[in-house]
Amino acid sequence: MIRSFRRCGNAPGTLTPEDQAALDTFRANLAAIAAVRDPEPWTPGQGQDIAVRVGPFIERAHPRPGDDHGTEAIAVALVHPDTGHAAAYLHGHQLGYNRKGWLRCEIPAILGTWQPAYAPLTHAAANQPLPDDVGMDPAHYGVHVEAHRADGTSYTLLRLGPYFQTWVAAHDADQLNTELAGQAATVIPGATVTVKDALFDTSDHDSYTDPYLTDIAALLADAVEGATA
Repeated sequence: MIRSFRRCGNAPGTLTPEDQAALDTFRANLAAIAAVRDPEPWTPGQGQDIAVRVGPFIERAHPRPGDDHGTEAIAVALVHPDTGHAAAYLHGHQLGYNRKGWLRCEIPAILGTWQPAYAPLTHAAANQPLPDDVGMDPAHYGVHVEAHRADGTSYTLLRLGPYFQTWVAAHDADQLNTELAGQAATVIPGATVTVKDALFDTSDHDSYTDPYLTDIAALLADAVEGATA
């Protein structure tokens, strides 16, 4: 049976603001479904935001520059879908987007390159805060010890991490710099050794040494001895 519908008080074909809003929402939902069914492939290293699954929702995530080449996981920050607009930061803060920090995103959770069509599928669109558990572990901080040659080349002596708080990483970096005080340019012939706190490189997590319950000065000594042997 085919039924005809009429709008009370409106001329045929005229849309009320409520009708138009409902129609716009319907079209946006159709576009979101189409985007999910046919995602746009994502290529690491291109600086593109990605769409990731967070429970039944899809969220916009910004890969950490230089830390998006992992075969198992990359480091990302969840961002409000309207990031780039003035009101997005405040709304994102209210919903918890700005409090998550860098997260370790498993590759299977990546749907593809972020498209505006995904926006209706986010927590923000539903005006819901991000859950405490978004299914991603924090991608923390590290300490990098590097040797710099006079010709401009360099190589890594030691990487420590992950650290769960940036101030702890900074403290250990300061401790190692104290160990090197006065000898950074001579500890390895022809090279200058530097120590700095840095973002933990999720893509290369196997190259790090866990700094906890460890004598980091001894680790540095072993690294220098290995480089000069």
